[in-house]
Amino acid sequence: MKKHRALIRAIVCAVIGVLIYVIGRNLNLIDKVEGFQWSWTTFLNAILILMIIFAVEGLLHYVLGLLKPKSNRLRTLISLAKNLLRYAAILISICVVLRIFTVDVGTILAGLGIIALIIGFGAESLIADIVTGMFILIDNQYNIGDIIEVDGFRGTVTEINVRSTVLTDVGGNVKIINNSDMKNVLNRSDNFSKSVSDFPIPYETNLEELEKQIPALLDEIYANRSDLMKNKPEYLGVNKLDDSAVLLRFTVDVAEGDIYMGARALNHDLFVGMRKLGVEVPFPQLDLHQK
Repeated sequence: MKKHRALIRAIVCAVIGVLIYVIGRNLNLIDKVEGFQWSWTTFLNAILILMIIFAVEGLLHYVLGLLKPKSNRLRTLISLAKNLLRYAAILISICVVLRIFTVDVGTILAGLGIIALIIGFGAESLIADIVTGMFILIDNQYNIGDIIEVDGFRGTVTEINVRSTVLTDVGGNVKIINNSDMKNVLNRSDNFSKSVSDFPIPYETNLEELEKQIPALLDEIYANRSDLMKNKPEYLGVNKLDDSAVLLRFTVDVAEGDIYMGARALNHDLFVGMRKLGVEVPFPQLDLHQK
């Protein structure tokens, strides 16, 4: 239903517009308005024009929604075009209705120019959002579908609007950030990311013998997970001498969207593989010394 909302809006507006036109013509209410007057003629003309504008806007919005390009850049431009289309329809509707009521739009726009100078400082954040959004698109900093991190919030870009950017994290939480606040953005979709596993082994383990067996284990893991892992997992060595275990660090390259899944898969396969090699994960231990 949500996907066809724009088409439904266009059809409803078109049907209302047709009904108004038919009724207005039969009652001789749809005609040219001469001079400003509050009348059914003026009212029906205004409603008819509004229905036509929003019917066209809804139809174009629906057509753009049918486009499903694979490129994140094109998806971003389509999202922005739909957003601008909505603003344009509202602006055109206001101007057309004012003209129907014989209001001099040119004079009003000239007056708005002076008013804009007066309230410009008050709308500083709005202008900053719009200008920053333009530079984000021009510089191709990120696009819809990219995974980015801003001020500690990591999520997928789901919308880029004129004023704001919408992020959705893996938990479905949605965060809307003004474009002017999109600073120090870390785009994590440009390259592969690394999933990390710090695997604990007992201090009693013969580390040198185990390290000879690790390459074969990593080959087996990669063969079973080649759809997830971009290359063979890498053994980096002893990462930490913990209280009850020696922590061995392993990493593997994955797509950014699979960074958590990659870590879980690596933990699972290392646990199963190490157990086959006779290495058990140690439990916390405490030595007591009594004099």
